[in-house]
Amino acid sequence: MNRIWNSVVGKLWGTILLLVLFVLFIVTVLMLEFLEDFHTQQAEESLRQEAATIGKIVEQHDEVEDSLEIIQDILGSETNALIVRNSESVFLSVHEGLNKDVIKDKILDDKDLAKIYTSDKTIIKKTLMPSMTFEDRMENYIILASPLESDKKKHGAVFIYQSLEVVNKTSNSTTKIVFLSGFIALLLTTMFTFFLTSRITSPLRSMREAALELAKGNFETKVPYLQRDEIGELGSAFNRMGRQLKHHVEVINQEKEQLSSILTSMTDAVITFNKDFKVIVSNPQADQLFQKWYANNETTNNSHLPAELHHLLDHVFNLEEEIDEELEIKGAYFSVSISLLYSKDSVRGAVVVLRDMTEQHRLDKMRSDFIANVSHELRTPISMLQGYSEAIIDDVVTTEEDKNEMIRVIYDESKRMGRLVTELLDLARLESGYLSIYKEEVSIIPTIERITQKFDQIAKEKNIQLAFEHTLSEGLYLQIDEDRMEQVLTNLIDNALRHTPDDGAVTVKLAHVNQQITIEVADTGYGIPKEDLPYVFERFYKADKARTRGKSGTGLGLAIAKNIVERHNGSLSVESEVGIGTTFVIKLPLS
Repeated sequence: MNRIWNSVVGKLWGTILLLVLFVLFIVTVLMLEFLEDFHTQQAEESLRQEAATIGKIVEQHDEVEDSLEIIQDILGSETNALIVRNSESVFLSVHEGLNKDVIKDKILDDKDLAKIYTSDKTIIKKTLMPSMTFEDRMENYIILASPLESDKKKHGAVFIYQSLEVVNKTSNSTTKIVFLSGFIALLLTTMFTFFLTSRITSPLRSMREAALELAKGNFETKVPYLQRDEIGELGSAFNRMGRQLKHHVEVINQEKEQLSSILTSMTDAVITFNKDFKVIVSNPQADQLFQKWYANNETTNNSHLPAELHHLLDHVFNLEEEIDEELEIKGAYFSVSISLLYSKDSVRGAVVVLRDMTEQHRLDKMRSDFIANVSHELRTPISMLQGYSEAIIDDVVTTEEDKNEMIRVIYDESKRMGRLVTELLDLARLESGYLSIYKEEVSIIPTIERITQKFDQIAKEKNIQLAFEHTLSEGLYLQIDEDRMEQVLTNLIDNALRHTPDDGAVTVKLAHVNQQITIEVADTGYGIPKEDLPYVFERFYKADKARTRGKSGTGLGLAIAKNIVERHNGSLSVESEVGIGTTFVIKLPLS
């Protein structure tokens, strides 16, 4: 019920119905008042005409009884008349039984009606209420008196009277007609109102349903606008609005997709915060950072941000200034750029761009270490070359034997410098991808065995047991660059022999594990400290500087070996315990 009254149909129907009811009420009241007066006036006029007619008839006859039949024809059944020749005698009552005696006494005793006997052609109207009728009911009567011209001196007059019930009956009939007309008008108004409101609200309901479809995102929805009035124009405007909404939403979606693609493709972490430090928008790189911070419990506040970033954001919000800084968060380095977001003149948030500079810091350190290491490695041979050559030039050496010794040292140091430069060039080419790898089908068992046997003499001189073991079937071939792989194994076996004391052992093992060929070079040497294991494949890194002093190592062999193995889609790892030995493991895929 409330839904009907809250609808346009209910409101419009109620408004029109109330308006029609109000108008009908005013018209009915005025009409009933008018009709009541009109019927009374009509009754009086009829009585007046009848009184005048009766008076003329009585005057035309000498005896009143002679005119009785004519007078009875003139008077209606509801009207009666008294003919009085003087103020005391009633000569005739036209109809019997209409309260004759009571009305007669009222008429003859009424002072106003008594004036009729002395008036000059005057008709007097009087409304009387008999005290009691013979039917035991109270009635109002309208009485008109008309004097008889021939009996002015005798006080003669015609008194004609009629009960007001007659007028009331006529008024009641008229009232029923008026109310029936009002009811019919109300019924027709209701039907017309529903017809009108249905024509008005039907397109509005269609627009409401279309609006709900638009709210669901169905921008193809259209409403028919067959009418040429304001509702038709509204439907046309609604369809234009739908097309515009579709266009704008498509533009917004395109911009949103474009922005999402840009954010996703960015290598930097982009995060949008509001002033409560809550994340509004973030790209995948930022999500990875958050996961890392949560996993490492690096957040120390309610905003779930690292303390360094939280303090920087708080500083930006308080001073309302943009900032570019570098932060270190738990050993990771970030370049942080913070820009403010405004809503009119007030700050509503900030956009934070985090660029991971950890790798760049590492590369910078490696670059500086590389320069220092190269300088260190070159300084000794250059100093020796310079010193011995100056000694020869200045004739400091007097004997031929000393001079030859100096020349031999200069030659050895120049070879060492050449080896260092060659290894540096090979490593640079490998890392940049310019050094080509030429793979071919190689029988793996005889190749590894041949490389191992090259070091038999060196092992015997150092009293080290060198062995080759394998669990493979004969005739197994592998796609490798034989020369480069020989370079790797030569470096690993040579390192093992150089760092294994006398009476030790070096073993080369070949096995097939999980679709991979594994080559292990194990020794029983000094071992590598646990804290040095992560750095053994870095350039110029030497675990024990004192142990390699006087040896020909440059610290580049393992870095080169690792790069060569990775170019074969394999991996090179190391396991070691101090005092027990070291094992280098090469894993190469079969396919």
